[in-house]
Amino acid sequence: MSTIFAKIIAKEIPADIVYEDDLVLAFRDIAPQAPVHILVIPKKEIPTANDVTEADELTLGRMFTVAAKIAKENNIDESGYRLMVNCNEDGGQEVFHLHMHILGGRKLGPMLSKQG
Repeated sequence: MSTIFAKIIAKEIPADIVYEDDLVLAFRDIAPQAPVHILVIPKKEIPTANDVTEADELTLGRMFTVAAKIAKENNIDESGYRLMVNCNEDGGQEVFHLHMHILGGRKLGPMLSKQG
C-alpha cells in the first residue's frame, strides 16, 4: 500500500520540496506546528522505526545531516530546534512511512503534555 509520502517521492502529488538526493527527500509540512516545520523522509519505504534495519543506517544518518543543513538554511540552528520521529499509533504516527519532523522558529516548550 502506497502512502502519501510515496506519492510525493514519485512526484504524483505536489509538495514544497526543500531538499532531495538519492536517499532522502525533505518538504514543508502542509499543517505546520511551528514557524519552521519540515519533514525529512527516506526514499525507501520504511513503515515505522521498528522496521529499520542495519541496511538503513546510511539513510538514517543522512536524515540527520540533512536536518542540520535545513536548520542552518532556515536560521534555526543557533536558537535551537526539535527533531521528532513518531512510531505507531500511540506514538502519534499518522503516516506509516518513517519520517523526521524538524520544528523550530520559536520556543517549543515541553516535549509531552502531562496527561494521565
